[in-house]
Amino acid sequence: MEELEQGLLMQPWAWLQLAENSLLAKVFISKQGYALLVSDLQQVWHEQVDTSVVSQRAKELNKRLTAPPAAFLCHLDNLLRPLLKDAAHPSEATFSCDHVADALILRVRSELSGLPFYWNFHCILASPSLVSQHLIRPLMGMSLVLQCQVRELATLLHMKDLEIQDYQESGATLIRDRLKTEPFEENSFLEQFMIEKLPEACSIDDGKPFVMNLQNLYMAVTKQEVQVGQKHQGTGDPQTSNSASLQGIHSQCVNQPEQLVSSAPTLSAPEKESTALCRDLSCQRSRGRSQGGSSVNPLWPQLLRMDLENSFQASP
Repeated sequence: MEELEQGLLMQPWAWLQLAENSLLAKVFISKQGYALLVSDLQQVWHEQVDTSVVSQRAKELNKRLTAPPAAFLCHLDNLLRPLLKDAAHPSEATFSCDHVADALILRVRSELSGLPFYWNFHCILASPSLVSQHLIRPLMGMSLVLQCQVRELATLLHMKDLEIQDYQESGATLIRDRLKTEPFEENSFLEQFMIEKLPEACSIDDGKPFVMNLQNLYMAVTKQEVQVGQKHQGTGDPQTSNSASLQGIHSQCVNQPEQLVSSAPTLSAPEKESTALCRDLSCQRSRGRSQGGSSVNPLWPQLLRMDLENSFQASP
């Protein structure tokens, strides 16, 4: 079952609207069976079965159909793929779900070889360890990654302020006044963000924003979890691999300065000092990358520099 567990972990979440039910779901199907995880943001349900269960359930629900388990698994994959991974091509099946005590039954109706095909996913409440593996730990890892990105971007903004200062002290003037900006002040920015943007940014709703905007990052973090788990598989201690994966992400963050410069340097500083500071910051960013820190697109500084050069005009 290890293949099913690993495969499910590395799958993205999808958002489903089944009648009045809004659900998050992810599934992994292979020749060995399938694993399904479903959540309504209040509870999490799970089903994982092998080929013997698939064969038995197929006989119970589809008495007129005879096929090997691999054929039924392939058909289920074809039915679920449009629903979970390719919304542009609607599935030919009909889906519904029912709550039975603490269980969730996801019902599927379609056709196979010209005959009606029925399937019921019997999902039970997921264990706390499974919820941690698929939600809590990945979300913690994503938070650390986003924190690293914010620090890198704040450092880049400070470098841009130094570059602008250098242009101005060299006698350059801004051609387009609408592009003029104030030096970046991190503390003020964070305070304003907390007041103006935080309520909107924290609007979870039915989970759709998380699915639409963050699945690439989610899959990158879960892939890291799997890779670290494989490296520590020989130790026989799952706690070692679990803690190591988040520590690996955290170590990238702690390589960044804990406190960034709180305000941009004043424009009255000497030209030599601003140039030296810019070189120092550039060296710090280079060392951060070599130590495995989170990366910022290396083309951004070049693009920003080109924009600055186009926006400034040297005085005669």
